[in-house]
Amino acid sequence: MTSQRTLNRLFVLHSWAGIVTGLLMFIVCFSGAVAVFKNEIDLWANPSLAQLPRSAQPAPLDVVLGQLQARYPGATVETIALPDAVNPSYFAFVRERGAPASTRTKVALRSDTGAVVGPVDSQLGQYLRMLHVFLFFGPRWIVGFLGVAMLVLIGTGIVIHRKILAELFTQRWGRSFRVVMSDLHKSAGIWGLGFHILIAATGAWMGLAPLFEQGYRYVMTPTGRAEAQAPRPAPPAPPMQSLDAMYATAQRAVPGLEARYVSLRRWTTAGADVSFTGNLRGHLASTARVDIDAVTGVPKKVHDPRTQGFWSMVNGLMEPLHFGDFGGLALKWLYFVLGMTPAFLSISGTLIWLDARRQRRRDIQATPARGERDVAAAG
Repeated sequence: MTSQRTLNRLFVLHSWAGIVTGLLMFIVCFSGAVAVFKNEIDLWANPSLAQLPRSAQPAPLDVVLGQLQARYPGATVETIALPDAVNPSYFAFVRERGAPASTRTKVALRSDTGAVVGPVDSQLGQYLRMLHVFLFFGPRWIVGFLGVAMLVLIGTGIVIHRKILAELFTQRWGRSFRVVMSDLHKSAGIWGLGFHILIAATGAWMGLAPLFEQGYRYVMTPTGRAEAQAPRPAPPAPPMQSLDAMYATAQRAVPGLEARYVSLRRWTTAGADVSFTGNLRGHLASTARVDIDAVTGVPKKVHDPRTQGFWSMVNGLMEPLHFGDFGGLALKWLYFVLGMTPAFLSISGTLIWLDARRQRRRDIQATPARGERDVAAAG
């Protein structure tokens, strides 16, 4: 049985972990709950896109690329997003000639003809996703650390509130503000416990696993450096393989691949390659990917979570489990409602802590007055 001294220490750890991370936790949890509807929000913010026809047989990728090159001559087409269950259109991210290296234009294209509609007016859904994943400009490990902090809060909260089942339906509405908020805080934490563990664990994994992987590669990579070589003149631009033919090659390499994004790198150069990234038909794991040499059309790297071992499968499950984008609109609403509870916990926990501090100050201020009255009565 946990001693009272240990419980007190865990309570202090729980309180300060919540206070230190409270604001960031609220931002990340609130934006994450809303970002579940990222694609729907983008369509809502761009109503003209929702009116575009949905084609049962989308235009070939080669046609889409040709339309982009014709509309934006000299620009670099970096990524093409394919139509999906929510978005009826193609989208492309284009870096126009003379634009800063960090500036991209998101362009919409009709799915039936591949014709360019024009730049997307609002990317509100994408901004919310960036706020949730990177806090806009921060490294992702910060959000991963918040996932670890959330696991600490969950673990200490479970130990502190040992009578979980008894408190499951406890709500004392007629009591003080702190008691009411404390009951709401515990109820929200208990009812959403399984979901909170899932979100915290998957968020911590996605934020911190790449950091550990980079550290492992740094340690294991030989320190010797290759000798510097004189720069060579760039060879003439070879012809590029068909995007549609390379997509068919990618689907043969990874059966069931449903590409969501096509990324073009160093296009029209001898070192050009194309990546097809997406989901696996009938499988929960995501982030299947095939890299293909755009000059020869031969796969360079194939990543199929189903065949890469246990940890690769675990990694492939993290994103769909975290964002809830695998079960349709009903599951998104469930993720949204449950996703709001950690945001509420960060607010309610902070309010409880502040109210407790105010009460302690009042008690300290009242103590001398009581002492003076006792002395006067004794005299």
